[in-house]
Amino acid sequence: MYVAVKGGARAIENAHAWLAEERRGDTGVAELSVAQIREQLALAVNRVMAEGSLYDPDLAALAIKQARGDLIEAIFLIRAYRTTLPRFGATRPVETGAMACDRRISATFKDLPGGQVLGPTFDYTHRLLDFKLAAEGAVPPAPEGTPAPGPVPHVTGFLNREGLIQQEVADETPPPDLTREPLELPADRALRLQALSRGDEGFILGMAYSTQRGYARNHAFVGELRIGACTVEMDIPELGFAIEIGEVVLTECETVNQFAGSKTEPPQFTRGYGLVFGQTERKAISMALVDRALRWRELGEDDQGAPAQDEEFVLYHCDNIQATGFLEHIKLPHYVDFQSELELVRKLRREAMAAGSAPGQAEAAE
Repeated sequence: MYVAVKGGARAIENAHAWLAEERRGDTGVAELSVAQIREQLALAVNRVMAEGSLYDPDLAALAIKQARGDLIEAIFLIRAYRTTLPRFGATRPVETGAMACDRRISATFKDLPGGQVLGPTFDYTHRLLDFKLAAEGAVPPAPEGTPAPGPVPHVTGFLNREGLIQQEVADETPPPDLTREPLELPADRALRLQALSRGDEGFILGMAYSTQRGYARNHAFVGELRIGACTVEMDIPELGFAIEIGEVVLTECETVNQFAGSKTEPPQFTRGYGLVFGQTERKAISMALVDRALRWRELGEDDQGAPAQDEEFVLYHCDNIQATGFLEHIKLPHYVDFQSELELVRKLRREAMAAGSAPGQAEAAE
């Protein structure tokens, strides 16, 4: 560590002070508040909450401010803080069918009960810079959207009526907790979904894109994508019944995939599933695609050797905090290690020169 270097502790203190100065920026510009980040950079806040495994918009906004906008650093801060919190119980499974949907679309059914709700999305914008935002003028309020009336049935339920989609078997076994127990392989689907939900959005997106380009041969439709608030309930032993303790905004995606059948399963549609904190639909769709690719073994499909089908590759490399720690540790002093390798290379060169000419010496002379 740098503290072992002469003057290292003072250098670290100076680095922290410099970081604080850079974080603040030009003092002539108004300081960005946590509330502004929470309200106006909501998608960044949602990503930090999802990959930090902690639903708290205020803390996520604070982490983004502290990290100067570095979302992976902000996620690291949230996960570190999360480890200090006591755990006093578990909630009931969230009923997404009762979600108050701000956005609900389907690429498979045009006229579905409850209707399609476009909601707040970039999908229909022209991707042109809006210089009115730079002018900092008052923006007229948009008309308030009307959430889809709940409960809103899932689209895949319509396919269930005809037996055209694989039935999901409910598992009453409490799922393992990836935040408290290390990942072990082979992982069941519940554990895989946990890892994907808190995995790096860019990595999961890349894996999902690879499946669309043929590396897993899965052609998917978005059966349904919904975003909205769900109530969270918890059983209180002293009361003998469950009470609502709050609500969370979730993005849920179910994909419908072609499946020609296998030795163990008949021809039918199969599902991919994604569920993430906040409005994070790119991540939810990506998660659903990768989830489906990882199910090849249980569905009796052939292993195509695709990266997205490799459980170890996907799950061990999707966590951006682990990846960042392993990557950035090479910035720390490795003086002793390097000196030993330096001496080894010098020794090998001396031995090679003693035996004749060093490899590459003749080419260098030319």
